[in-house]
Amino acid sequence: MAFEGLSAKLQEVTRKLRGKARITESDLKEMLREVKLALLEADVNYAIVKEFINTIQEKALGQDVLKSLTPGQQVIKIVKDELVELLGGTESKINFTPNPPTIIMLVGLQGSGKTTTAGKLANLLRKQGKKPLLVACDVYRPAAIKQLQVVGGSLNIPVYANENTKDVVKIARQAVDVAISKLNDVVILDTAGRLHIDEELMNELKNVKANVKPHEILLVVDSMTGQDAVNVAKAFNEALGIDGVVLTKLDGDTRGGAAISVKKITGRPIKFAATGEKLSDIEVFHPDRMASRILGMGDVLSIIEKAEEAIDIEEAEKLEKQLKKKKDLDLDDYLTQLRQIKKMGSFSSILKMIPGMNQLKDVKVDDKEFVRIEAIISSMTKEERQNPKLLNGNRRVRIAKGSGTSVQDINKFMKSFEMTQKMMRQMKDSKNMRKMMKGMNPQDLKGMFK
Repeated sequence: MAFEGLSAKLQEVTRKLRGKARITESDLKEMLREVKLALLEADVNYAIVKEFINTIQEKALGQDVLKSLTPGQQVIKIVKDELVELLGGTESKINFTPNPPTIIMLVGLQGSGKTTTAGKLANLLRKQGKKPLLVACDVYRPAAIKQLQVVGGSLNIPVYANENTKDVVKIARQAVDVAISKLNDVVILDTAGRLHIDEELMNELKNVKANVKPHEILLVVDSMTGQDAVNVAKAFNEALGIDGVVLTKLDGDTRGGAAISVKKITGRPIKFAATGEKLSDIEVFHPDRMASRILGMGDVLSIIEKAEEAIDIEEAEKLEKQLKKKKDLDLDDYLTQLRQIKKMGSFSSILKMIPGMNQLKDVKVDDKEFVRIEAIISSMTKEERQNPKLLNGNRRVRIAKGSGTSVQDINKFMKSFEMTQKMMRQMKDSKNMRKMMKGMNPQDLKGMFK
């Protein structure tokens, strides 16, 4: 995952500071040296690191910090605040025009993930109540149009393409006319890229900008390219005047320096981050939440938002009523809950957002385990799912064959399920069952973590 190395090192530094009752100037210098090395190893631009360290040093050497009751925590707060500022300060939103359609032009090098990002962005905006139209403006790369059509088809989002012309400006103008006639309030232009920045590419993009006048130009940057990503961002911004950045492949094995450097170098905010391969794996970039994740402080607000988006409230209330009537949780109920959790994304990514969890080195989650469990339950008969006590040796052999697992896998899962049943029984007997089942109102939780 992006930032993993940086995160581990910064957390170690802050852990040492947190317990100190007194901090000397030499303590501070040693801490800042470690922070500096961690940032440089994460591929953050040297000039940015130097300025970052100098700012922290200047603020942390203030007498109100060194003489406070909790100087370690004060310094940690300064580090976090400066990291938030470095990442952009505040969330930066899409500027929607009051006279639709809003035209969003995606630009970037070939291989940065523009086409997939176009689909992810359209999917995200649709969830926000928009009606997007995807536009195939890459007329050079083989199968680029087909790729966008496949992405749009899988999301049930319309795609405009004209394979009879290479005139990208004409295609974009036609698409806007179609959007107006079909009442699409957002148009997303998937433009062509190159393997490197060249005059021909920039001239074409400038031509589209001049003629179609997009409301947002978003640069799609592959975060795995490190400092090259920052150089690309700088070049595109100088030539086109971008409005924001979308960072892709933040789930990859990358040091994360691009994300920390790009806002400072270009002056343009990171607006979105793509965090996985699924077309739902994109999120609004929140500098404060990302800083908290890097420093191991968690990101509870994002977990709540994922739950709000993924969990069907009516389905949850229905399940609660069913469980009140039943003596025990059955495997149908268990499968329903499992599928609700899966909608929130990978379990390992959710764990990383829980404060302190990423410090537990021994906690490893294999998301494939959920697939195995689903296969096991799906291979059971209705009677077996409703009455797990029927699962004798012969039935377990049959289920193992049907699910492509082993009898040992079945036994392991059933032992875990029985523990869950026991826990649910205790919850049911408790006066607080409803509170434990449904939790607090997400809006209340958000208020707690702001």
